[in-house]
Amino acid sequence: MVSQRLPQVPAAKNVLSVLRYVASQAGPVGASAIARDVDLPRSTTYHLLTALIDDGFLVHLPEERKYALGVTAHELGTGYSRQAPLQRLARFPMAQLVERTKRTAHLAVMHGREVIYIIEERAKRQSALVTNPGVRLPAHLTASGRAMLASMAPDQLAALYPGPEAFPTRYETGVHSVPALNELLARIRERGYSWEQDEVTDGFSSLAVPVLDRSGLAVASVTLTVANRPALTPAAAARNAADGVVQERTVNIEDLAAQWLPEVRRCAAEISRRLRPSG
Repeated sequence: MVSQRLPQVPAAKNVLSVLRYVASQAGPVGASAIARDVDLPRSTTYHLLTALIDDGFLVHLPEERKYALGVTAHELGTGYSRQAPLQRLARFPMAQLVERTKRTAHLAVMHGREVIYIIEERAKRQSALVTNPGVRLPAHLTASGRAMLASMAPDQLAALYPGPEAFPTRYETGVHSVPALNELLARIRERGYSWEQDEVTDGFSSLAVPVLDRSGLAVASVTLTVANRPALTPAAAARNAADGVVQERTVNIEDLAAQWLPEVRRCAAEISRRLRPSG
């Protein structure tokens, strides 16, 4: 038997529209603005506001004659965080990416000027990296962070990186100034992906693509990390270190992108799709 899509329930749709509208505002909002912008009759708007107040989703601020989010809305948000939905939605596509490429992949999110790695899918027989779940690194040094930074509006970037003090001096690699960062991000936007070489882990290069939410905002990024030179035995690595020999890269970013970028994009697109409502 073929299932048919049920028609949307107008009342439920209107309640969600009001709640979503209030949540999207910078501060409390009046009933007339809600009715106008959500395109509802004033009487319907007041009935919905009363119901949302009764259940704790909204609160009425009588002195201001405005409405704001209530405790129940906050509980809903914290419940969302507890259930780690992004990790749950992304786990299977990330595992599929590793299965197809036989390379280690990561999912990261922004937190201030840092990225936090929330998933590491390590490929078999691949070296351990420094990007275990929970690890934080400066966003401007990582392919993961650069993918999300390149998606930000100029005012957001300016707020995050107002000057030289925003760039940690303990890291020798990567960009260390606002002009250099802006130049790098412009190149990333032009190419449609971000990258880093030997800036996080020596001997490895990474490619990254942003994951977009329903509004088109970058909420995470998918990264694939690939060795960029042949693996050495411990003895050979020790000899090179003793002799001061630096092993040359045998693979450049363009070659890695040609081989692996379609798979990274496929994974990011699938996670983005899962974050959006159906229909």
